[in-house]
Amino acid sequence: MMHREILLIATPLLLSAIGGLYAEKAGILNIAQEGFILIGAFATAVITRASGSAAIGTSAAILVSLVLGSLFASVSIGLRANIFVTGLAMNLLASGLTSFVSVLAFGTKGTIRTGEAGALGPVIIPVIGEIPIIGDAVSGHSVFFYVAVFALFAGWWILYRTSFGLRIRVSGADPDTLRARGVDPHRYRFAAILVSSASSALAGASLALDLGAYVPNMSAGRGWIALVAIYLGRRHPFGVATACLAFAGAEYASYRIQGFIEIPKTLVLAFPYLITLAGMTVFAVLERRKRSPASGRNPR
Repeated sequence: MMHREILLIATPLLLSAIGGLYAEKAGILNIAQEGFILIGAFATAVITRASGSAAIGTSAAILVSLVLGSLFASVSIGLRANIFVTGLAMNLLASGLTSFVSVLAFGTKGTIRTGEAGALGPVIIPVIGEIPIIGDAVSGHSVFFYVAVFALFAGWWILYRTSFGLRIRVSGADPDTLRARGVDPHRYRFAAILVSSASSALAGASLALDLGAYVPNMSAGRGWIALVAIYLGRRHPFGVATACLAFAGAEYASYRIQGFIEIPKTLVLAFPYLITLAGMTVFAVLERRKRSPASGRNPR
């Protein structure tokens, strides 16, 4: 049975990656996901602390992400700015904005606790939770784990079983076909960015509420790992979920190894970036082999 800690680590990755899959299918690489995770975590912690409600805090995080996502989409799509430049700018804005508001509102750049409302316990499913083995596997997880599972199956259904999902995929693969039918592909790219932004904000909310606090830079490269998971998962929801679990398992293993082998803390902090680099390397190798001729020789 999969360890609960692995599922806990995988939850924000899956939330961000599934949202990012919408954008990728629409032909947009949303590298601003890292920033939206950070914004989501910060907004959730601040509003939860102020309102005393985790639901209000999470809703506020989604709302803020939609506003900033609209700005990001308007500049990237409407003004046709370079998506990589605007994405990096959004990540920098998220880092700077959270620090600025933190100092302005709380007089500190440090940890912001959510209060008692932000201390979410495990969700125990009645009846099912009492079934041996099955109950342990299905019940007792964070509420965001169930949200992530729902997002996974909903993403598959929307992208592959609805006209909205079809138009998102066509807007990325062949936008001229949509234009020929009188449909503006930019509308669906815009919508895909909003879905990606809101989903990443949910990932940030899960980090803040599971911890019960906002910690500066707590996104810790998860947005980048989510992007890599999209490609390692062959741009399919279930493949993406498998890649997220693999990354989560590797991260969990690194923490466990610390108990047996002395590892510098700086190396552990760098681990998300190391596995992202490793994932991109694996993806590049697989793509190169896929494009190689049947004879096995590398193309020139």
